Amino acid sequence: MFVAVLEGAARKTLAFGRRALGLDVPTPDHTVAVLHRDESEVPGLDRNERAQLDRIRLMGATGAVLMAIAALGIGAQPVHQNPVSGMRVLGIFARAHTGSLAMCMFGTVLVIGAWLLLGRFAVGGLAGSPLHRLSRSQLDRTLLLWIIPLSVAPPMFSNDVYSYLAQSEIAARGIDPYLEGPVAGLGIDNVLTNNVPTIWRDTPAPYGPLFLWIGRGIAELTGDNIIAGVWVHRLLALAGVALIVWALPRLSVRCGVAPVSALWLGAANPLVLFHLVGGVHNDALMLGLMLAGVELMLRAIYGNGGKPDRLIGTNPAPFDGRAYALLIGGAVVITLSSSVKFTSIIALGFVGMALARRWGGTLQAVVKAALLLGLIAGVTTLLVSWLSGLGFGWIFTLNTASAVRSWMSLPTVIGIITGFGGVLLGLGDHTTALLSITRPIAAAVAAYVTVRMLVATGTGRLHPVGALGVSLGAIVLLFPVVQPWYLLWAIVPLAAWATQPVFRVPAVAFSAVVSMLVMPRGAEFQVFQIIGAALAAAVCFALFFALTRHSLPWRAQPGVSAPSQEGTAYRVTS
Repeated sequence: MFVAVLEGAARKTLAFGRRALGLDVPTPDHTVAVLHRDESEVPGLDRNERAQLDRIRLMGATGAVLMAIAALGIGAQPVHQNPVSGMRVLGIFARAHTGSLAMCMFGTVLVIGAWLLLGRFAVGGLAGSPLHRLSRSQLDRTLLLWIIPLSVAPPMFSNDVYSYLAQSEIAARGIDPYLEGPVAGLGIDNVLTNNVPTIWRDTPAPYGPLFLWIGRGIAELTGDNIIAGVWVHRLLALAGVALIVWALPRLSVRCGVAPVSALWLGAANPLVLFHLVGGVHNDALMLGLMLAGVELMLRAIYGNGGKPDRLIGTNPAPFDGRAYALLIGGAVVITLSSSVKFTSIIALGFVGMALARRWGGTLQAVVKAALLLGLIAGVTTLLVSWLSGLGFGWIFTLNTASAVRSWMSLPTVIGIITGFGGVLLGLGDHTTALLSITRPIAAAVAAYVTVRMLVATGTGRLHPVGALGVSLGAIVLLFPVVQPWYLLWAIVPLAAWATQPVFRVPAVAFSAVVSMLVMPRGAEFQVFQIIGAALAAAVCFALFFALTRHSLPWRAQPGVSAPSQEGTAYRVTS
């Protein structure tokens, strides 16, 4: 009797575990696969829509130029070597903070508004499909026009680039940047140290060896010239954005999604323009390398035009030398992305599960794929750490950023609110203790979601690109620290796969709202300055709306979008 009870409990536990991991989910309708729907090919824009596109393009470019000009006064200008300091004309923006902030806010709203209007010709309505869609070349020209002004502007919304410069200089001097912060490595009076935000002056570098290796080369090239150093780092960020623009449409075609739709949400996103380009963040390089590596590996697994469901019930071509070359090359590229920021290493897991399914989907295939990709990742990391001379100190500094309490991090917000409630109840401030509880729980939940998505990829219920995006979304939202540009870790890959309103509506809303909320970092603003600048920007935009209400598609117009309809999905063509 007792044995029978134990056997019954064991069977129930096993069944629950399989259900929890998604092994026994009967249909895709019970998974996050409902986020995806294949998009159909539609004709290009007509004459009237092309005229509206030109106005939208000009609107966004005007906003970007206004932001670039305002950055001369309220951007994250260096403390030393400020090129406009003391100049009669260009220096006026630094002396008129409220006016410059209003100009920046107005430009920000113009860019965001132009991006939303452009969406009418990329995805139609968020719940529908466009009757006409702009071409890839039209979107590429628009994106380039919006990027150029922000590419030549001073850094905006973040001072992180000055930390990059200081940490790279530490490495260039032969000091371990994973042990010494800017003050200890360079000295308190060093020109590079003085530009680093106070909170990071005594902290070691949290970035991977590849990024600091490149940064060391930049430091040796530019020395103490801050402006030159910022320019070279921005070129590095632009290279990352270029990789995103290269990989994202190819991944979207694999998922049956229009390349223009993916690029609109994933590359023309205001968060990309303002923070990856304007803010000069190394997340651009991380994302670009990760997506490029995923595309190369999927070419090896599925071929140029393959999708996971096309392998079911067929006899795919043998895994030849070209496939292995693409697979190894892609795995190396993904590993290099993790040597910028370590989070992207999980992409290997999802492509690895797709590879295991390609090799039969058995447990043996999973182990074989894991060993192969693990070996490639290990050798690549060892080589980068050894050749750079930076070693493995980065492993111990990955949590450096957790010192910040971010309002966008769910576990951090819960801990802070609960701690504040304890203060109100007279129980004392236990915020730190609560964070030590909420953050590990959030990490466990994110790990569970990641494992569930890996299983879904291995069983063929989810495309590896979609599963990767969902997993990164869970990691970002449950991360101890969430910066605005961290949202792109999930939005960019999901832009290539998730097309349903349940994803696009929150993604668009978060991108627009967060882009407007972040203040420039070049000056300390009083409350009355922020309110005054916001009112001025609102009045300017109201006047702009009144003048353009008939020439821009502010309201949905006939021929712009239609209800969702089935059609021939996009496929890889190259």
